[in-house]
Amino acid sequence: MSTQKGNQKHLTLSDRINIEKGLNNSDSFATIAQVVHKDPTTISKEVRKHSKVKEYKGYGNTPCVANADIHSRCNLKHVCGDMDCDKFCRQCRNHRCSDVCGSYQPMQCPNLKKAPYVCNGCGKRVNCMMEKKIYSSKYANDCYLETLSSSREGINQTPENIQKMNDILTPLIKKGQSISHIYATNAEELGCSKRTTYTYIDAGVFDVKNIDLRRKVKYKKRKTPTNTSAKSRTYRIDHNYEDFQKRIEKDPDVSIVEMDCVEGNSDGHKVLLTLTFRKTTLMLIFLMKSQTQEEVIKVFSFLEDELGTELFSKLFEIILTDGGSEFADRTGLETSNDGKTKRTTIYYCDPYSFWQKGCCEKNHEYIRYVRKKGSSFDDLNQEKVTLLANHINSTKRDSLNMHCPFELSQLLLDEQLLSVMGYKLIAPDDVMLTPELLK
Repeated sequence: MSTQKGNQKHLTLSDRINIEKGLNNSDSFATIAQVVHKDPTTISKEVRKHSKVKEYKGYGNTPCVANADIHSRCNLKHVCGDMDCDKFCRQCRNHRCSDVCGSYQPMQCPNLKKAPYVCNGCGKRVNCMMEKKIYSSKYANDCYLETLSSSREGINQTPENIQKMNDILTPLIKKGQSISHIYATNAEELGCSKRTTYTYIDAGVFDVKNIDLRRKVKYKKRKTPTNTSAKSRTYRIDHNYEDFQKRIEKDPDVSIVEMDCVEGNSDGHKVLLTLTFRKTTLMLIFLMKSQTQEEVIKVFSFLEDELGTELFSKLFEIILTDGGSEFADRTGLETSNDGKTKRTTIYYCDPYSFWQKGCCEKNHEYIRYVRKKGSSFDDLNQEKVTLLANHINSTKRDSLNMHCPFELSQLLLDEQLLSVMGYKLIAPDDVMLTPELLK
């Protein structure tokens, strides 16, 4: 097979293995080139570039340039500092010249100055005390991969572009906005992918650091779930999570709302009641005076009065919640204000299975960005809670194809609900999810 002259495409690991085999067999570059289908000059460059020096590890010193001529052997003494020794340093068995002599220059084999430039196929290689050059296919391929990787590192941006990106990212991240939300409206101005932006932040290119990114914070290890009693509570009969799954199998288009409470610290009394629509992830937030059944029913009654029983039943067709005592009055929650009509159906998650209403739990993270866990809600009023809901519902998300819950709700939910709640869209760059929002 003829050589493909001028073919300078990169060598594969298989090619390098064949080059090593050829060198071990003392084949010429032309012969090796025919095997790997490359030009002989490509083989020559590869061998010279990726050969490595291998020092003599046996007994004795590698010959020094000073000993090249038998008539001018090295006559140095006391190089190691031992002034009582009368031997020439080159005869010493306790030290290597390479370790103690500043004038030491290892002798190189003159055959390395010509093809094949390495000692792979040399018959004297085993006993030779001079430095050797060896071509190893593994070492050569590792060097190639390292060069390939390092060539792609660094910041592929001009200082002007970096400053422009910094001016956009830093103030928005300081407001508590996520990278996904920022890219939803500023992708064109930033001029690189989200992944690249994370890389730049990790490298310290911008004024913001990893600590400023919410998702960089590690979650604490979950505690082992506690074994609960096998006894069923009466209000949960036929309304457990298994029953919920059977219901949505029969009617997959049913409107599902996840309900939960967000508690403040132990010294406070007020709590937040959240109602999250699965299809849009829109979250309604209500401030309750206490975490009781009566307060939850008050919220339901308010919504029914404002929306009307028919629209309420349409929007809140099924509500999935946990087994908290504030949700235990299932009859009171399901029954309309007239005491006769059924306005919704309540189902309960399994104990310690928060993931079964994961949409609601995920939305609670946004609340905690503004009000840290352990803080009180007693200083809040419904107006501030509505402001909080507006900023959360205006946050664009990857899961919504870079839209925000408010935008989807305008399409999929009745606008009367948004009007009753006083919800409005916040401009993307004005979204703030830090404690300063409610101060």
